[in-house]
Amino acid sequence: MSTPEQEVEYRQHRFSPPPGATEIFLVRHGESAPAKGSAPFDLVDGQADPDLAPEGRDHAERVGRRLADERISALYVTTLRRTPQTAAPLAAKLGLTPEVEPDLREIHLGDWENGLFRRYTYEGHPIVEQLWREQRWDVIPGAETMDSFGGRIRAAIGRLAAANPDRRIAVFTHGGVIGEVFAQASGAKNRFAFLGADNGSISHLVVSGEDWMVRRFNDTSHLQSPFG
Repeated sequence: MSTPEQEVEYRQHRFSPPPGATEIFLVRHGESAPAKGSAPFDLVDGQADPDLAPEGRDHAERVGRRLADERISALYVTTLRRTPQTAAPLAAKLGLTPEVEPDLREIHLGDWENGLFRRYTYEGHPIVEQLWREQRWDVIPGAETMDSFGGRIRAAIGRLAAANPDRRIAVFTHGGVIGEVFAQASGAKNRFAFLGADNGSISHLVVSGEDWMVRRFNDTSHLQSPFG
């Protein structure tokens, strides 16, 4: 007796990175120390270089636990110490030494470095209102231009992807950088559309040649923070 052929089933497609692609987990550093007029931050190449706050060290530990089993092959940090401090727990778990990618440092805020951006944002300075209205960092006196910032970010991501085909890497970086990466990846008309990733958050980008694919943005489940 013949038996009926089993019907072919067509399941929904599940994403997998294209051959040669690089998966990049972009981690915003943990919360940094508060700015105080009486105790200016150290500067690195004219940019504020605060330590992590105690809350930021907790963020770093939580990130380390979250990413420890994610098959990460390499770690990258910037020239500003809050990024290697955030990477340290994961580096210890994986036995990896982070490499420095200086072009993924934060946007240079010109005359508003060393805590002044935080202060003027709190005080409602009119240039802060202009910045959000025009979606441009370079309305701040002396700040890095948008073309310079966007260009160095795109070049750095391209270099890391070219050096890590078919691998997963974690990049410990800054809120402005993550915002710029995902604005470019999504083609957002609003340049600040992805600004505001939380401290200790993880965002996930897949790079395949010139194609940048957004997989996750601002994942904070490991921080146990409520929606807010």
